[in-house]
Amino acid sequence: MKLHKHSLQLIKYDLALLFVSMSALLMLMDIRVSKFGVREFLLYTAVWGIFLFASRAKLGIYSHIWRYGNAALYLRLIIADTLAGFLAHLYALGTHVPQILSPALVGIGLFNLVLSIGMRLTYQYLVDNASRQSWKILQSRKLAKDLLGVDIQPDTEKPKTNAAIVGAGRLGADLMNELLKNRRAEYQPCCFIEVDPEKIGRQINGIRIYAEDDMTASLAQSLAIDTFIFAISDMTVERRKAFYDRYQPFGCKLAIYDYPSVEDFKKDARRLRAFDIEDLLFRKPRYLMESQVENYYRGKTVLVTGGGGSIGSEIARQLAAMNPKRLVLLDVYENATYDIQQELRSGYGGNLNLAVEILSICDRGQLDKAFQRIRPDIVFHAAAHKHVPLLEKNVVEAVKNNVFGTLNVADCCEKYDVEKAVMISTDKAVNPTSVMGATKRVCEMIFQSRIDSKTNFCCTRFGNVLGSRGSVVPLFRKQIEAGGPVTLTDKRITRYFMTIPEACQLVLQAGALSKSGELYVLDMGEPIKILDLAEALIRLMGHEPYKDIDIVEIGLRPGEKLYEELHIQGESCEKTENDLIFVEKDTPKTRAEIAEKLAVLQAAVEQNDEIEAKQALKTTVPSFTGDAEVVE
Repeated sequence: MKLHKHSLQLIKYDLALLFVSMSALLMLMDIRVSKFGVREFLLYTAVWGIFLFASRAKLGIYSHIWRYGNAALYLRLIIADTLAGFLAHLYALGTHVPQILSPALVGIGLFNLVLSIGMRLTYQYLVDNASRQSWKILQSRKLAKDLLGVDIQPDTEKPKTNAAIVGAGRLGADLMNELLKNRRAEYQPCCFIEVDPEKIGRQINGIRIYAEDDMTASLAQSLAIDTFIFAISDMTVERRKAFYDRYQPFGCKLAIYDYPSVEDFKKDARRLRAFDIEDLLFRKPRYLMESQVENYYRGKTVLVTGGGGSIGSEIARQLAAMNPKRLVLLDVYENATYDIQQELRSGYGGNLNLAVEILSICDRGQLDKAFQRIRPDIVFHAAAHKHVPLLEKNVVEAVKNNVFGTLNVADCCEKYDVEKAVMISTDKAVNPTSVMGATKRVCEMIFQSRIDSKTNFCCTRFGNVLGSRGSVVPLFRKQIEAGGPVTLTDKRITRYFMTIPEACQLVLQAGALSKSGELYVLDMGEPIKILDLAEALIRLMGHEPYKDIDIVEIGLRPGEKLYEELHIQGESCEKTENDLIFVEKDTPKTRAEIAEKLAVLQAAVEQNDEIEAKQALKTTVPSFTGDAEVVE
């Protein structure tokens, strides 16, 4: 076995400890070595030393990096030394070594083991705590270099901020150890906050545990706490909301130590992240039936239109983890598509068969060629223009891209025998008051009309997704960073929200269980007031609403509703296998009826007249009012 230079250095230190052990025990114990001969004693101890280092080498004691040594490694060291002592005792019995030497040699072995463990623990302590106050007290840099062969530099990087860890359980202890060992960590743990009376007043590695009570605010001030980190397992949304309400008034930053978000659900790892607005959505998290969904998409060729967009790229991330035969991203915008392509290649390398097609769904000829090359089994249609105010002024472009682009995708799916096509729709398609909502309602009608097709066409409908491009949260963040004000169209306005990952989870599951012509509505929980969202985000970013950052009402924009709906009034919804996914029992139009409606739209588009195009949309979608109104 080839030994690293640090391993050889450690063996040298262990030999020195062995010499110290022998010298100390010989001086302390009344052993008449001279009666039996110094030569015989030294020979026996030399044999014992050979057994000692051989057993340690066999059990890998010198192949580990002791800076990261844990209880299992120290137990291995104890086993190695015990084995060496046992073999030495057998040797003594076989060579008839006088019994009087046995206590001395056993004492040497135990003392040497204590010194070996102590040296390693001291090394770990000095390295792990180089930036802590104890390092300043020890001032042992030269000693560490001389005895351990390591020059441990005190932390010279930017000062760490004091953090209180809420939760003194195993999770909190793990976080504390990680922060103490990582010299580049942003935070320095200064205390624990706990509600368990059995833990309050005790310490974990020298860090005291305080009670969560009315004195917590004064504790934060006296210890100069900058951040509270919540390290608690099973952090439900209700608990996060309760923690936020309790700790936010202290004026400190809030962070969470939890499992990765859904895009990384394959990785069993914790992460330290800022307390975000998503944590305040008062709704239980969504979970997909992982095995059923994975089995459906495994080994399939999947095409995602709009693959560079917020929804399309997240669908691609989750599909990549399900071992598809091939994953193809189709989009007209190359920059965003390039970003997700690089992300997936970096994460999966050669294990993912990934391709990108840069083209517009409005280009029927190029789209047809792409389908001919790809021959997809499943298509997720997420490509669309979605910005409500912009499309109010660009009706012709909205119809061309959203409606006729969707028609092109549907026709290609049928022509090339796609097994299933899933369209991503929106709650704005229900009783639409905007051009965007009306065009998406036509798209739903196109997919629903193909119930007689060999291709299984279905739609999924949900509300706003937090963090998507053009959504309200990124806009609010920019306004807060600029010093405000935060602008609301109307303080009464409410919206349904879910995160991008959970929305895409449910889209994938709906696609896996869908039947032809069905329209799936995702349970969005309770609607949220945008005013409450703005106030919470201002506080999360360290400001006080109306004091540091003002909130200004600017009036509803064209096509905007006060309240959104998820299903058409008068139509019933039925639950599916997943309680969070419903099937809307809408009566689909026939292909002939859809063809008549599309002919009206096509004539308006050919005239390139915005007013005519909007009027054609009203004719096509009778529930489209085109007015900004309150939907009761």
